[in-house]
Amino acid sequence: MSDGERAVTPVPTPAACGRVPADPPVVEATGITKRYGPTVALDDARLTVRPGETHALVGRNGAGKSTLVSVLTGLQTPDAGTVTFGGMPAPRVADRDAWRERVACVYQKSTIIPTLTVAENLFLNRHGRGRAGLIGWSALRRRATELLTTWSVDVDPQTPAAELSVEQRQFVEIARALSFGARFIVLDEPTAQLDAAAISRLFDRIRDLQRQGVTFLFISHHLQEVYEICDTVTVFRDARHILTAPVADLPRTELVAAMTGEAAADRAGERASSVDTSGAPALSVTGLAGETYADVTFRVRAGEIVGLAGAAGSGRTEIAETVVGLRAAATGGVEIAGRRPRPGSVPAALAAGAGFVPQDRHHEGFVPDMSIADNGTLSVPGRLGRHGFISAGRRDRLAREMIANLAIKTPGPELPVSGLSGGNQQKVVMARALADHPRLLVLINPTAGVDVRSKEFLLGKVEETAGSGTGVLIASDELDDLRMCDRVLVMFQGRVTTEINRGWHDHDLVAAMEGVDLNA
Repeated sequence: MSDGERAVTPVPTPAACGRVPADPPVVEATGITKRYGPTVALDDARLTVRPGETHALVGRNGAGKSTLVSVLTGLQTPDAGTVTFGGMPAPRVADRDAWRERVACVYQKSTIIPTLTVAENLFLNRHGRGRAGLIGWSALRRRATELLTTWSVDVDPQTPAAELSVEQRQFVEIARALSFGARFIVLDEPTAQLDAAAISRLFDRIRDLQRQGVTFLFISHHLQEVYEICDTVTVFRDARHILTAPVADLPRTELVAAMTGEAAADRAGERASSVDTSGAPALSVTGLAGETYADVTFRVRAGEIVGLAGAAGSGRTEIAETVVGLRAAATGGVEIAGRRPRPGSVPAALAAGAGFVPQDRHHEGFVPDMSIADNGTLSVPGRLGRHGFISAGRRDRLAREMIANLAIKTPGPELPVSGLSGGNQQKVVMARALADHPRLLVLINPTAGVDVRSKEFLLGKVEETAGSGTGVLIASDELDDLRMCDRVLVMFQGRVTTEINRGWHDHDLVAAMEGVDLNA
């Protein structure tokens, strides 16, 4: 086993949960392997969840959690391995009713239909019909009332679902799952959109349902919640099972170590500092507040690389998008290279001196059917001609410079971007961000979904850009994206909570991102 790995047999939760140790697992997945082309999403993975417990499944992005959930809920068939419920083989994938009787998942994005009432959502496609073939609405509302009362969900069944809070929608989804007969519920990031009071109420409901014989698989980026609500924790890393242990017996440092594994090659000492403190900052953010973040203030100097780290829902992505005008803050200000662009305006941010690599290249980074030349020069029409006319010759010359500078593998600038590999597509997006020699380069998850060689090249280009005097802001939760940073600002629940200088250890950064106090 590699460092951080530890084989621990899952330990049953206390007998107060209403079972005996001899009971078979609620669910047991063994030897699960799942591939998508050359990508291995699960590699001989396993999970055992005992009756009556709340079992945490944690791991960094890409660890295999979502793929395992899709296998456990019958949405995907594994290439190898077995799944059993209560000791019996899982149903055929096509038998959806049988799956609903065994397991349900309450996703971070609600599946409740807002235009229907609570009662209609609870019994969707199960309304029941009277002698004339008509739906008996009184009977439906009565059944909904009985169901909600049984599971202590305080919601009027006649309420339109659109009027429910996020917390209420979750409780309705749990009640709907229980109405099929399932007593095993997967909660996928259930606290991501809840405030502290709602999280406390959710945890109280989980404990109540545990006492009634319901078992939970709890998926969360916030390790503090794992220690508060869960009995057992399983860690996945790089598509494999790493560790399963009782939460009470697992020190937080060991849990973080299991999630991170061995540190990747350290880039921290490779970059000579090129920070210029004499002039105006490349970026000055003052008192920003919005829907997902509050009181955020920081600076990025010319030539400085600053990381903005945090788990999902921390606010890091929203801050970066606010800086480049994709969002407008409710209060506070953004200044780029001494200029204050109009809030909520991407053109204004670009004109002030920003270059931008967005989070999702497929939906925000390029137009698939347009050529490399057109995609790469979208942000610099003024360099291609006068009075709104574009010179194809100028465009193609600039595109060839981009192709050479970013080492884009293509037969020519006329090729549609859709014909490139993922790494080369990301290089086109980076090329456009650098096309106007920005004073500030903002990148969100800049190496997501690219191969190792392209990843190293892109990060090297970021270092090179900073070396020329450009300030860089990298918003990411990928450790390799952050290693080159002079400083990393860690966000948790919408606020900057920690600043870590270059030379950090994986344990310290991940713990800060997950809101874990390693000294607790």
